[in-house]
Amino acid sequence: MLTIRNLVKTFGTGRSEKHKRVHAVHDISFDVVEGELFTLLGPSGCGKTTTLRCIAGLEMPEGGEVAIDGRVLFSSEKRVRVPANERGLGMVFQSYAIWPHMNVFKNVAFPLTVMPRKRRPSGRMLKERVERALAVVHLDHLADRQATDLSGGQQQRLALARALVLEPPLLLLDEPLSNLDAKLREEMRFELKRLQRELGITGIYVTHDQVEALAMSNRVAVMRDGKIEQVDHPRAVYERPASRFVADFIGTSNFMDGTVEGREGEAYLVATDVGTLRIVSDRDFASGAPVVVAARPEHIELNTSLNGVGPNVWRGRVEARAFLGEVVDHVVSVGPHELRARCNPKVSIPAPTEVTLKFHEEAFSLMPAGD
Repeated sequence: MLTIRNLVKTFGTGRSEKHKRVHAVHDISFDVVEGELFTLLGPSGCGKTTTLRCIAGLEMPEGGEVAIDGRVLFSSEKRVRVPANERGLGMVFQSYAIWPHMNVFKNVAFPLTVMPRKRRPSGRMLKERVERALAVVHLDHLADRQATDLSGGQQQRLALARALVLEPPLLLLDEPLSNLDAKLREEMRFELKRLQRELGITGIYVTHDQVEALAMSNRVAVMRDGKIEQVDHPRAVYERPASRFVADFIGTSNFMDGTVEGREGEAYLVATDVGTLRIVSDRDFASGAPVVVAARPEHIELNTSLNGVGPNVWRGRVEARAFLGEVVDHVVSVGPHELRARCNPKVSIPAPTEVTLKFHEEAFSLMPAGD
């Protein structure tokens, strides 16, 4: 469906350094298949929105190629630069960009009314397409209401309907939920995902919110400094991060430096400054290799019994705890480390209490040191 190859986009750093360029997007490549919601995830300044704008034609890259269903929209090698208004893509902006002087119907109809005369639908067809788009987002009963009289969630759905009315081959969404409150954001995540599945929309979704990315995406591309660190399904990105950056950015992790001592079947024995850990990994490490161990806090079990022995069992002391509603977070000191353990709310251990920590096998990710 969408093919990105070796995309490069740079920006100048200011007049005093006009000859210096900074890579906002640095030689990235990926594919998006039809019907997929593909998310670009990363911190501010990582290049995700610039990538989206290059696809839309709002930014012109210096290198690479952008193609949809074999139609080349940009190619530095072939010298193709299709303007944004000729790409036929739908885009939902962070700010919604709703026309305040128009009602709901006219806002949705606007992209059709400004199309070139030869491609512009007839009055009857325009009305049908607008009504269909409004029905999809459940705003058909508000067609005559002024856009400024809608709630935040309704305005977000209006912006989505305006993009859908073009019936685009690809929908681009630039942090569309960032202006909503927490509860409404959660509701709209499920609404957007429902629409995407029911309509078979192919979409590129940009966000810095890891929960949004994990909840909504078919695949996630984690970006850092203009490059893609990892592309995979949400569960794989969370459970098998490719680098320390990904493990740290997606969810919460405890990090420990170690050295590979050897291998037992599918598991590595890793020596740390606290003790040895047995870690299952499908990556290849030589004996003596320096590694980083990442352990998810929800896979660390705490017990006030101090009789536990065996692989991946350590002793520690609870230093602090925090009730977070669905879970209780404990900060546990183990040698020079302070580890976070996330427990069922029924488990709440006060400080200072000596405890046994048991690392479940799925707790770990093993990565080369320096990633």
